[in-house]
Amino acid sequence: MSKTAVVALGGNAITRKEVEDTIANQFANTRGSLHGLLELIRRDYKIAITHGNGPQVGNAILRVELARGKAPILPLGICVADTEGGMGYMIGQSLFNRLHRDGIKREVVSIITQIEVDQHDPELNNPTKYIGQFYTEQEAVLFQTERGWTMKEDSHRGWRRVVASPKPRRIVEGNIIKRLVDDGVIVIAAGGGGIPVYVEKDGTLEGVDAVIDKDRASALLAHEIGAEMLIILTGTEKVALNFGKPDQRLLDKLTVEQADQYLRAGHFPAGSMGPKIEAAIEFIKMGGNRVIITSIEKASDAVFGNAGTVIERG
Repeated sequence: MSKTAVVALGGNAITRKEVEDTIANQFANTRGSLHGLLELIRRDYKIAITHGNGPQVGNAILRVELARGKAPILPLGICVADTEGGMGYMIGQSLFNRLHRDGIKREVVSIITQIEVDQHDPELNNPTKYIGQFYTEQEAVLFQTERGWTMKEDSHRGWRRVVASPKPRRIVEGNIIKRLVDDGVIVIAAGGGGIPVYVEKDGTLEGVDAVIDKDRASALLAHEIGAEMLIILTGTEKVALNFGKPDQRLLDKLTVEQADQYLRAGHFPAGSMGPKIEAAIEFIKMGGNRVIITSIEKASDAVFGNAGTVIERG
């Protein structure tokens, strides 16, 4: 295994619920999320960075809706590409500036990334991923009829659009990303899970109106570039059993077999820790060595083994 890592930044790396979502604050949040990355860079790791885009793509879709009738309607794939570019710019500039101040000579580049999915993936017929804003039930019925959206109620807070989330199969730009990472370039890729596409019979690519889970895309990217480690940064310091309950138990280490057992037992819900554990299991089963799940604030400590939950093969 090469000394290579993929670091997956959660959505709260750039947009945080307790802070007004201005561009200035997004830049400040981004700068604050880079400490763990710097420890890996100082240890001469070759690095690829992925990131979530939930709040950002929601805002992009809102702008499309507000401009309906005045500007062209942008499909979901274009909105994902837009956020990949904008967020890649923020992460890339913030990291470049920090490396420059610290006298570290490493190049940084952001790549708009397409992810191949199976056009016959059953998930495409079972939309489950909430996107965009909340609507009333009356609006939801109207949009289902007029726009062909699939609408579902979200936690009794209102109705939202749901789209499919197919399984990622291949990183279209994977070979390019691997060559850059192997050459020491820090690559920002697969933002928001990447843009889902399928391959036509003639070998051409066609977009899919869906979204890909960021952690699963990160696991696939880590595998394709030969990374030994996947670091998933989220809102909690450690993975927990019985999360939020009186008998909650934080976990320091897990084997991939234990992680799979706890996942099947329902300890990791689909809407929170579940996709991260699934991504960890997939990465290790594909040949990876180690996964660290921790908070952005504890990323540096986790690199030194003093925080987070480590998942390894048994």
